Amino acid sequence: MSDILLQIDGREVKAKEGVTILEAAQSAGITIPTLCYHEKLEPYGGCRICTVEVENRGSTKLVVSCVYPVQENLVVRTRSEKIDKTRKMLLELLLAHAPDSVELKDMAKEYGADKDRFEKEASFCIHCGLCVRYCDEVKKLNAVGFVDRGARKEISFIPEIASKECWNCKECFPLCPTSALQAAYVLIEALAFSRASSEPSSGE
Repeated sequence: MSDILLQIDGREVKAKEGVTILEAAQSAGITIPTLCYHEKLEPYGGCRICTVEVENRGSTKLVVSCVYPVQENLVVRTRSEKIDKTRKMLLELLLAHAPDSVELKDMAKEYGADKDRFEKEASFCIHCGLCVRYCDEVKKLNAVGFVDRGARKEISFIPEIASKECWNCKECFPLCPTSALQAAYVLIEALAFSRASSEPSSGE
């Protein structure tokens, strides 16, 4: 792969062809905030917090840096009034799901996001997909997945798999930016225990 030269926040950055803007920035020590990104996982682009502004051949647009590939002579800005406004709005929407998330609250301070701007949602999940993707791509277990779609989408552990695999793993727990994953697991544990205790024993 050939090297590509681009500019990020006024700095010339050399990157390998095929890498994303986010990866190029990270390799140069330039911070772009993320929520759904993990170096072991395929790019997802779900949270859009890593949105940046790119300029190419006189045209400027906002792109999601974790999925947008580098291009020769691309000019990238990781902070601007438009970018900050976009991240602020995204954070306020996410805070409606998880107002007590330490990670979200820290970002909210940075961008002046109001956690009370939108009506609170019943779900704590922000749909970053880290737990689902990690269990699938890294652990190859598929013990947790999404159910329903759109606003009703939730994470859910698969009892048949989770009861066998998750107790000794839990590697996805630290990845969750909110308490949704732990809460979902505790619920599945409780239901599984309840079901097991109500089943007649083999000697009955």
